[in-house]
Amino acid sequence: MLKTQLQEELYNILQYWETHTVDSSNGGFIGRISGNNMADPYAVRGAVLNTRILWTFSAAYNLLQEQQWLDLAQRAWLYVEQYFLDKTNGGLYWSVDYNGQPVDTKKQVYAIAFGVYACSEYYKASGDDSARDTAISLYQTIMQQAFDPQYGGYFEAFAADWSELPDQRLSLKDANEKKSMNTHLHVLEAWTNLYTIWPDANLKTDIQVLLDIFSRRIIHPVHHHLLLFFQEDWTVKGDAISYGHDIEAAWLLLEAAEAIKDNTYISAFKKIAMQLSQASLEGLDADGGLWYELLPSAHHLVKEKHWWPQAEAMVGFINAWQLSSDLRYFEHATGSWDFIRDYLLDKKHGEWHWGVDAFHHPLDEDKVGLWKCPYHNARSCMELIKRL
Repeated sequence: MLKTQLQEELYNILQYWETHTVDSSNGGFIGRISGNNMADPYAVRGAVLNTRILWTFSAAYNLLQEQQWLDLAQRAWLYVEQYFLDKTNGGLYWSVDYNGQPVDTKKQVYAIAFGVYACSEYYKASGDDSARDTAISLYQTIMQQAFDPQYGGYFEAFAADWSELPDQRLSLKDANEKKSMNTHLHVLEAWTNLYTIWPDANLKTDIQVLLDIFSRRIIHPVHHHLLLFFQEDWTVKGDAISYGHDIEAAWLLLEAAEAIKDNTYISAFKKIAMQLSQASLEGLDADGGLWYELLPSAHHLVKEKHWWPQAEAMVGFINAWQLSSDLRYFEHATGSWDFIRDYLLDKKHGEWHWGVDAFHHPLDEDKVGLWKCPYHNARSCMELIKRL
């Protein structure tokens, strides 16, 4: 029943992006659609949005083997390759305008990691060696330019030429610190997907190092929530708790350990997956939705339920159920899906609302934008179709 519903929803998501975001005038995909479904063909286009579109349609083709999704993946690949790749300095531009001209040329490691992730997936779909070569090149660029040889891990951001950048924030809501959990989680995700097409020995070591960083630096040893921001030497900054990232990391970390087929890491991260899943339950509301964030020092719960933590909760709770055979986790997963169907699906225009407030009123945020992409919700559907 759940699998059938998720198969239907996957098609709904893919068809929304096929119908509403393809830009037949300027190429690629438009950069923004408002919450009430008004398209802005002149909006800035982000690297995160475009690489996630590339990943989504590539993964959809790999799962469903339907030509239309490969065609859209190729469209996304050609646009990323032509307009986002910095062919002089390496990496990806953060954003371009609707004509494909660079707008913000900073090098945000998070976005470049999504380039690795997406190009690896597109190679699986297309067999295009240039996509594989691009994924490897972007990985090597991050290792050369952003890896911290002294304390380990990766710095957040650089100027266009990889010189120092005073403001390293990924978004305005983030702390301006040199290292973050979020970037490291998605670098790990990127390395994992690259390893499935390029099982390089050094890359395997880099995955192991990242897993060690999570277990020793990023996951709190007592309450098992993820720590979010750090100074260069891994001194923790702030105490915010992100429930969505807790449950997302629970399954992504284990996926990385399984990809490199290291039994020691697999055993350790099965245990960690359950600890993170249990910690995330602190943010689960009675309606089945996952609250966005807790700021303990300010005694403040951000009473919003965004689309992506709900999508990740479905996968994370199914993962916990599969590891533990505890039916409560399966019920939490179906509760997440019920919440999504009741409150997040835009039954008038399609796709999912950005989120809802404490009273289940939709937030006035993008349907498509720099951050609102098909990646979390489509990936959740695809992951669960495979698992169930």
